[in-house]
Amino acid sequence: MAPRRYAARVLALQPSLLDLTGASLQGLADEGLEHLELAGGAWVEMRRGWVAGGDVLPALAETVPWRAERRPMYDRVVDVPRLLAFYGEGDPLPHPALDAVRAALDDRYQPVLGERLVTAGLCLYRDGRDSVAWHGDTIGRGSREDTIVAIVSLGATRRLALRPATGGPSLPFDLAHGDLLVMGGSCQRTWQHAVPKTARPVGPRISVQFRAPGVR
Repeated sequence: MAPRRYAARVLALQPSLLDLTGASLQGLADEGLEHLELAGGAWVEMRRGWVAGGDVLPALAETVPWRAERRPMYDRVVDVPRLLAFYGEGDPLPHPALDAVRAALDDRYQPVLGERLVTAGLCLYRDGRDSVAWHGDTIGRGSREDTIVAIVSLGATRRLALRPATGGPSLPFDLAHGDLLVMGGSCQRTWQHAVPKTARPVGPRISVQFRAPGVR
């Protein structure tokens, strides 16, 4: 089957305000969404302050069964510098606000993708020492097909950087509480992304990544 090619400009969700346990979602209308075309058929869309207020971060920090991982690196095994959780297809999400977030994302992107976002990966960055090294999608469907990964940032502001996989300057996105960043098109295979360490004092942040089936 030939890889799908997704249009960079997608259908707008009708503006709405969804109130769930004190958290609200602003509409994903085009006028509130920043769109940036990248090289190689990649694009990103960003909605500042999409999730407003609420008790989502402390509730997730306390109730999600976070796990620490260790991974081989060169000639030793090291701690992964963040805590992780994963909710597969059919798994109940750990907070009703995340169900609302996923439903709103599906309303906007499912007509273009032809499928829904079915998994949610969560990362807890406890302080500025927690990070993600430069990487792209090299094992899932995103390594050969266009898709999207939708990221909702909760808590402290942290930088997510993007750079071409073939080399070149990076693009910084400072994600604050409630910001939405969607990486689309070929972004998972033609660009790399990272959350670098920071020496400045910074509080905890939770990143929630919504993906289609087989995208990792």
